[in-house]
Amino acid sequence: MEKRFKDKVIVVTGGSKGMGKAVCELFHNEGAKVAALDVDEKAGNEFRTGFRTNFLFKKCDVSDNRQVTECFKDVIKAFGEINYLVNNAGVLGYTDAVTTTEAEWDRVMDINLKSAWLCARQAIPSMQRIGKGCIVNVASVNSFHCQKNTMPYATSKAALLGLTRSIAVDFKPQIRCVAICPGTVDTPMLHEALDSFEHPDKVMGELNDIHLTGRIGQAAEIAELVAYLCGESGSFITGQAIRIDGGLGIELGGVE
Repeated sequence: MEKRFKDKVIVVTGGSKGMGKAVCELFHNEGAKVAALDVDEKAGNEFRTGFRTNFLFKKCDVSDNRQVTECFKDVIKAFGEINYLVNNAGVLGYTDAVTTTEAEWDRVMDINLKSAWLCARQAIPSMQRIGKGCIVNVASVNSFHCQKNTMPYATSKAALLGLTRSIAVDFKPQIRCVAICPGTVDTPMLHEALDSFEHPDKVMGELNDIHLTGRIGQAAEIAELVAYLCGESGSFITGQAIRIDGGLGIELGGVE
C-alpha cells in the first residue's frame, strides 16, 4: 500500500519531544523525509538514533532568525523543497498582566509566536517553488478560553490564530495554513509543569475530569490530526482553527 507522504518533506519545530516527536514519527513511518528542529540537542540526538534514513535533526532556537534561516537552508539542501511545516515549538507562562516581566513576555512571545512567523517565512518560498504546501500552527484551547495566571501563554496562542488566517489569505490557493488547538496533552512539558505542584497526581486527576472525554489527549492523536490536515483528505481546510480538546471548555457548571 502506498505510503501517504512518500518522499514529501516536512519540517517540525519542537520535534524531539511530545507532540512534535509524535508528528515526526508518524510522517516518517508514512514515507516522508523529516527534519526535526529543537533547541534540546540531547533529546534530538537521542531521537534521531532510531532513524536510518530520511531523518535530519537540527539544533535550532526557532526564535532566532539567523539560526532559522541556516537550518532551513540545510533542510532544503539535504531533502529538497519543503511540502509541510508544523510550528509546534512552545513554552508555558504562569503569570498575570501585573506579575509578568518584560523578559518573560518576550520569551513566551518569541518562542510561541515569533518562531512560527520566522519558520513560515522560510518555508513559504520553498512551497511556492513547487506550487503547493501546508503549514500547521500548533495553537491551544487557550486560544479561546483562559486559565488563571496564563496571560502570556494565552495571548501568544490566540495571536497564532491571526497569523494562521493571514498566511492562508496571503498565499492562497497554493499554500494552506491551519491552526490546531489541543486541550491538555500527555507530554514531557505537562509533566514538568505537574512537578511544580505539591500533589501532581491530584492535579492530573483534575485535568482528566475537566475534559468531556474523562481523560487528557495523547501526542499520537494530535499527530493523526496533523497528518489529516496535511494530506489530500484535508485539502479543503485552510485558515481555520481546529479544536482537538476532548470537549474542554464546552460544559458549563452550576446546574445539576
